Amino acid sequence: MAAPSYDVVGIGNAIVDVLARADDALVQRQGLVKGTMALVDAVRAEAIYATMPAAVEKSGGSVANTIAGIASLGGRGAYIGKVRDDALGGVFAHDLKTLGVRFDTRPAKSGPPTARCLILVTPDAQRTMCTFLGACVELGPEDIDEALVASAAVTYLEGYLFDPPRAMEAFRKAATVAHQAGRQVALSLSDPFCVDRHRAEFRELVDRHVDVLFANEHEICALYETAHFELAAEAVRGHCDIAVLTRSERGSDIVTKERMLHVAPVPVRQVVDTTGAGDLYAAGFLYGFTHGRDLEACGKLGGLCAAEIIAHVGARPETSLKRLAEGAGLI
Repeated sequence: MAAPSYDVVGIGNAIVDVLARADDALVQRQGLVKGTMALVDAVRAEAIYATMPAAVEKSGGSVANTIAGIASLGGRGAYIGKVRDDALGGVFAHDLKTLGVRFDTRPAKSGPPTARCLILVTPDAQRTMCTFLGACVELGPEDIDEALVASAAVTYLEGYLFDPPRAMEAFRKAATVAHQAGRQVALSLSDPFCVDRHRAEFRELVDRHVDVLFANEHEICALYETAHFELAAEAVRGHCDIAVLTRSERGSDIVTKERMLHVAPVPVRQVVDTTGAGDLYAAGFLYGFTHGRDLEACGKLGGLCAAEIIAHVGARPETSLKRLAEGAGLI
């Protein structure tokens, strides 16, 4: 088997984030559940946007953030996601390519505009997201670059993308291509409400196609329909090779068939915005995983990257993660 040309190729929703600081009252007035992601249509997105304070626009999308983090660590990343041939689509593509990430997916020439995520960051650093998927819903099996997937050590799938039905076909195609090429497949569950919508499909995907699963404690509990993290962590054992379960200030637990490994969190002086914490944890873990580090080192790298991202507003690194990791003796 040839050596991989890329460490990770990510497949996800190509989204531009619109971030604003807001109080709890605004979240409540909009009928939103704090700390979660809700899908909205174009009309609802415009209505929420009109109530938001001054905002910052940045390219985002969960798995795109992870690939950006891998690039910041010095890794080789590629991305598959659908944008429209509009201004925001151009911004999204430019931002990724500037980081050195390969992004060749053809933009849609008709249909809905490039997706955007309205993010309300409350004083407790929780983020409440309203996502208009826009052009993302157009991604299908024909957008999967088989040669690209086969050339990456890991193909990383974004659970949020499960909502458009054709994306499920794209996921299964990508996973099949990756495994036929002797590569590995990782999946992020993304959000507990997303898991509730597609529990059976996620379980089938984890059982049959996923080598490395990423989930926070709420998502893994939703997947196995229990309120107890310990029961959920035990339930996932054996369904995939590695389950990486993040628990915010309690660090993370890495579950394999043989054991559960706890990794302590990296201390943060002040939590400013939790947007992207899980995305960047995955970036650190996958960088370590594709560079031969043991699971504990992978978890520590993940924690370091998550700590950087929650110390400022936005879900893309503002400091070289490679320099941070070198300073910590992790790479």
